[in-house]
Amino acid sequence: MRSIWKGAITFGLVNVPVKVYSATEDHDVSLHQVHDADGGRIRYQRRCEICGNVVEYANIAKAFDDGERTVVLTESDLASLPAERSKEIDVVEFVPSDQVDPIMFEKSYYLEPDSRSVKAYALLRRTLEETDRTAIVTFALRQKTRLGALRVRGDVLMLQALLWDDEVREARFPALDEKVSISAKELEMSEALVKSFESDFSPEKFTDDFQDQLRELIEAKLDKGDAVDTAETFGEKADDDNGGEVLDLMEALRRSVERNRAAAKPAPKKSPKKSASA
Repeated sequence: MRSIWKGAITFGLVNVPVKVYSATEDHDVSLHQVHDADGGRIRYQRRCEICGNVVEYANIAKAFDDGERTVVLTESDLASLPAERSKEIDVVEFVPSDQVDPIMFEKSYYLEPDSRSVKAYALLRRTLEETDRTAIVTFALRQKTRLGALRVRGDVLMLQALLWDDEVREARFPALDEKVSISAKELEMSEALVKSFESDFSPEKFTDDFQDQLRELIEAKLDKGDAVDTAETFGEKADDDNGGEVLDLMEALRRSVERNRAAAKPAPKKSPKKSASA
């Protein structure tokens, strides 16, 4: 991995120099657009509306337009802002970890300690673990002032960029205002269904089926051209168990619990075959 930023965690008079790395990566197959008639590549050109010339990225600046006037902002202008020049991950407060709503989580970053700061890094990590606290921080990265959560993952400190409060929309659905009556039996069956699905979370058990199938389709088309039989490649899709039957809530819960219990039962052991001489 290559670090994307260098700075320091600061709280009080404590300064912990760190390197920042992206903690996640995209595994999607890269696709581009083509003309369906002949496969020709579709490309987008950055063309100036005044002179008509195609403009290179190096000559593109950002601008603000209020409807009457335009203010052009160069990379130098943006880099000169005090927040952008700051290389500090500034701890604002330490909060109970369960108070940070996951809906606010955005991009994740790993923090590597500088060789001079390993002890301070380890002390901060241990303190967060022992107190079950998350550090709320502010920092500037890629021309944005960001809110973040500093937390522990294994032996590593992680910086989790957070959405600002006004970036999280409220959910207001009229249907939720309706009064709903839930019987004790319905709740009991629902809890039984939850129990039948109980497990420890192991993310490695799950795969991106769409991307796997997309790669398989690409390989099939590379091998056979456009005359690909998707049913042959992927198999026929199984019909729903209910065959389109509409079930009421209790019946759906009951069947689901029974199916999960049956699936969880170990297969019966086969009795050993008797030898011919027996």
